[in-house]
Amino acid sequence: MVYDVRAAIILVGFMAATAAAAEPSVLKGSDAFGSWQADTPGTLRLIRPDDLPKPGATPSAANVSRIVALPAGTMPKVPAGFKIALFADGLSGPRIIRVAPNGDIFVAETQAGRIRVLRPSEDGAKPAANEVYAGRLNHPFGIAFFPSQDPQWVYVANTNGVVRFPYRAGDMKAQAPPESVVANLPAGYGHSTRDLVFTKDNARMLVSVGSASNVGEGMGQPPDAMASYVSAHPLGAAWGEETDRAAVLAFDPDGKNRKLYATGIRNCVGLAIQSATGAPWCSTNERDGLGDDLVPDYVTSVKEGSFYGWPWYYIGSHEDPRHPGARPDLKDKVTTPDVLLQAHSASLGLTFYDAEQFPAEYRGDAFAAEHGSWNRSKRTGYKVIRIRMKDGVPTGEYEDFVTGFVVNDREVWGRPVGVAVARDGSLLISEDGNGTIWRVSR
Repeated sequence: MVYDVRAAIILVGFMAATAAAAEPSVLKGSDAFGSWQADTPGTLRLIRPDDLPKPGATPSAANVSRIVALPAGTMPKVPAGFKIALFADGLSGPRIIRVAPNGDIFVAETQAGRIRVLRPSEDGAKPAANEVYAGRLNHPFGIAFFPSQDPQWVYVANTNGVVRFPYRAGDMKAQAPPESVVANLPAGYGHSTRDLVFTKDNARMLVSVGSASNVGEGMGQPPDAMASYVSAHPLGAAWGEETDRAAVLAFDPDGKNRKLYATGIRNCVGLAIQSATGAPWCSTNERDGLGDDLVPDYVTSVKEGSFYGWPWYYIGSHEDPRHPGARPDLKDKVTTPDVLLQAHSASLGLTFYDAEQFPAEYRGDAFAAEHGSWNRSKRTGYKVIRIRMKDGVPTGEYEDFVTGFVVNDREVWGRPVGVAVARDGSLLISEDGNGTIWRVSR
């Protein structure tokens, strides 16, 4: 008996030491900037506002990737204890993925103007059915089910508005033409993606709208008629093409009572609701043209009434040199994002992991899809990252979770866009380079 107890103590100690040794050190500051060559599952990064270089510390690069076919024998890389397999291929630029309560997988094929539905097989490994749910849409991106339990509607965010379809669980095709909910979202120019989510209480619909420009080029002084609007909203000086852009908008579920929920967010591509807190979160593309490591993209909770700096400031009170002295009144009103990412990663889809297939420490963490850089001499992004949480609060650290989409310095085969948690707890990842969806399981 004594031997058994001692053996157990030794075993527990060994396991604890092994776990501690397995936890990688965190790359911080400039060491965290890196490039695709240093990306590997399990690598941890922490970037803080004080780590940022000065604007123009490196030249602004144009380094566009060339998409190639998936090389024979190539597979994305995942952490030890996980496996990844091709779930679906032959899709037309799959982007945002959302999973219906019954487990059906809705996919936005944005350029093709349609929403597709994939029904997983019994083991979840492949689609057992594949149908076009609705077509003739205008660059659809965001998808949401309303209400969240026993949904009666499927909402779709087109680039110029929000529509909805009557829905019954199991529908593989729309049963009626789309009904317009929001008819006049800002459209044209710049960023075209529109995501949408409903708040946890189903009382409000949030819609993200990216800026029409990189950094508000050409904005002049607001007309007198907009003076009251300007004083009430930090976005104030963004009128004309930028009115109600670089923002998250709020509506009633029927599209009424339009309000600005948050402003100064250059391009909140992915929206998600954190289950633990009910807070909306954004996966955000920041601005270009200031060098390899400026400005960091970010993933952040979004507080109503908050202002995130665009176009005058970035990551707190850092002033953009292209708007010197333009809005000193806003310097102390900028909300600093929660988790800073490698600059120019092009952070897109976002989801929270609230299932049980992955180890317990993943519960409540977030996953974001990094579409990949073009404005960086050393390519970065092209991966899926895990945003670490502790008791529902971000630690600021993020982890490379799925890598291996880059072939070399010039070519990539995959560009991650959407992330979603399947009904069985696996993680689904879309990439629009080769039109595939991948499934990560434990």
